[in-house]
Amino acid sequence: MVFHAFFCFCLWLLSGVSGVYTDETKTIPVTEGDFVTLNTDVTKIKRDDHILWTFRIKNSETRIAQTNTQNISIYDSGENERFRDRLQINEQTGSLTITNINKLHSGLYKVQIINGGVRYKTFNIAVYGILPVPVIIRDSLQNFTSSSGSSGSTCSLLCSVVNVSDVTLSWYKGNSLLSSISVSDLSIGLSLPLEVEYQDKNTYSCVLKNPISNQTQHVDISEVCQTPSESSQFLFLIVVFLLLPLLVVTAVVMMMFCNHKNYAQTKEDGKYYE
Repeated sequence: MVFHAFFCFCLWLLSGVSGVYTDETKTIPVTEGDFVTLNTDVTKIKRDDHILWTFRIKNSETRIAQTNTQNISIYDSGENERFRDRLQINEQTGSLTITNINKLHSGLYKVQIINGGVRYKTFNIAVYGILPVPVIIRDSLQNFTSSSGSSGSTCSLLCSVVNVSDVTLSWYKGNSLLSSISVSDLSIGLSLPLEVEYQDKNTYSCVLKNPISNQTQHVDISEVCQTPSESSQFLFLIVVFLLLPLLVVTAVVMMMFCNHKNYAQTKEDGKYYE
């Protein structure tokens, strides 16, 4: 018992002298094209301090930057070509900034801070693509007759996006979630259907989102789900609205032309009779 206590005391002394400990890994989501700064939490690098940054993806770990009070070294060539002209180190704190980030920079970053002891900090960077705006189209329009004898129409909508990954596509009725679908790997296309009653007055929206951003497309049911007859009437009104001014202008020009021609002819006839 005494020996066990003495052994633990020795371990405590050794850990205090070495100062070796590791912080928990911090996950940082970033949008493609943005920048991110990984902080060392060092106020100012002192003499004999040393900071080393490494990048790990899968089972490979490589040194990407290091600094002390004398110099800064950036390693962004060869196997680190993905970091070309993208790495910056703060000469006061040793914090690392990655600019114009893309999905190739997703992975685990570790910093080793030597200042009297050794301390490690790790960061897991997850890079997400820029989200497109969902596209909503009418898939079909069908008539129905209920058991009570009333009739109406149902409208099938389709919300779609292409070339997306790590996203969720959802239909909302107001603030209430109706349905959703998710994809983790890169998808050529992602679609989610919705069926509503024609002339539904509720507000619907299709939302595409990932952990850090979202894109929303609202839909006007009365506009998207018009019946063929209503569409024809609407088109007819547009044509009339556009052509009516043109017809009026054409008629006025023709009248002016005819009046001018008659006036010229009358004048010519008068000269002839003289």
